[in-house]
Amino acid sequence: MSVRPLAELEARVRRNLDLTSHPTLDWMPRTDGPDGAHVHDVAIAGAGQGGVAVAFQLMRERVTNVLLFDKAPRGLEGPWSTYARMPTLRSPKDYTGPDLGLPSLTYRAWHEARFGDADWSRLDLIPAHLWAEYLLWVRDVTGVVAENETELVGIAPAPGDLLALRLRSKQGERTEFARKLVLATGQDGAGRWLVPDCVKALPRERWSATDDAIAFEALAGKDVAVLGAGASAADNASMALEAGARTVNLFVRRTRMQRIQPYRWLTFSGFLRHYADLDDAWRWRFMSHILGLRESIPQPTYDRMRAFANFEIVTDGAWLDAKLEAGRVKLSTPRGVYRADYLISCIGMDVDFAARPELRPFAGAIQTWGDVYTPPKAEANARLARYPYLDANGAYREKAPGTAPFLRHIYDFTFAATMSQGASGCSINAMKIAAPRLAAGLTRALFRADIERHWASLQAFDTTVFEPAPIDRDK
Repeated sequence: MSVRPLAELEARVRRNLDLTSHPTLDWMPRTDGPDGAHVHDVAIAGAGQGGVAVAFQLMRERVTNVLLFDKAPRGLEGPWSTYARMPTLRSPKDYTGPDLGLPSLTYRAWHEARFGDADWSRLDLIPAHLWAEYLLWVRDVTGVVAENETELVGIAPAPGDLLALRLRSKQGERTEFARKLVLATGQDGAGRWLVPDCVKALPRERWSATDDAIAFEALAGKDVAVLGAGASAADNASMALEAGARTVNLFVRRTRMQRIQPYRWLTFSGFLRHYADLDDAWRWRFMSHILGLRESIPQPTYDRMRAFANFEIVTDGAWLDAKLEAGRVKLSTPRGVYRADYLISCIGMDVDFAARPELRPFAGAIQTWGDVYTPPKAEANARLARYPYLDANGAYREKAPGTAPFLRHIYDFTFAATMSQGASGCSINAMKIAAPRLAAGLTRALFRADIERHWASLQAFDTTVFEPAPIDRDK
């Protein structure tokens, strides 16, 4: 079958949007900020897949006074063209995401329009660079507007029950006002990537974290040590091997490699849609198990690094200490001493509000799971206790009532939402459900806040729908 032109698909998208546009009435009252400043009904920090999907859903709900921005240049939003160092996505190709239920907006429709039906049939997993291209196409074809190279550097309460957002761009800093803020800032959007303290004590040129820009070509002929058991660790190990590293050791803290992928289990409508409805005990039980397992290395990723004879997996290989000796790093592990020239830490994310400049001023005011729920001793997990305890709409709560009421206007759509909401902003498998759910939380809160204005509007409503005949004009 011949390749259908992309223009034809784009016309079909616009037609589908028109056919599904009901209800079309604009319903958001205007809100003025201090000194008459413009107020955005919703601001979204992060124009990757999660931020674009939420903005698109809000647009369909006729919430159009939205400010979407991202600190990265256009095309570099999210991890796909930066620190996601895998050739393909790990999700099956038939997962749908930011299309939000429109068939013409799915990745499959875009891929077939670009490369043909036969190419889709042959495709195993979606190439990461094509997924990045597709996300930009979704943003453009749906009319979602984003401001790139604009970073959120401060959040503060403002008069009128608003948020004052301090944004930084090439033009300098400015303040924007918003009623609601969505943090769609990725895996580490509520914290930081973990690096062992002994590694952070080394000279910075000797190590990298998961999201660092790594000059892999400089690792040619070097001995490289990677810490982590997940797919990101394997991707980094593969990149070092492909760049010509002399040896690459993958250090796994477990005594056995994890071979189960729990996210494949949870990808069913019941869990994705209703996990957030469970009580605290069940939510903790499920997520302490799932996040304790973490994500396994997919077969293609494993094969990618195993293709090299100079590669070794070291289980029970936690880095107990790291010291620079004679120009090399001496690593102490339960398995003995290893030496390397360069270290890469890929051991995941930790929730740490104070690590984020925009959250730091009120980090101690955000309620966490540890503030609310005490699990059975066998399920205790200090790391999970640091996750935010979000309300039903996906917003932060105050640790102490009355101390930071503005937190209810800040919605977490980062990986940190996982404990409260389940798979969400950073998960392709959940986006079809998670983005509309978050948008519904925003519209619910906005509608309730404006209930007096909506009541007044109803009372003033006088649009007639028929013109009476002369005989009935007084009736």
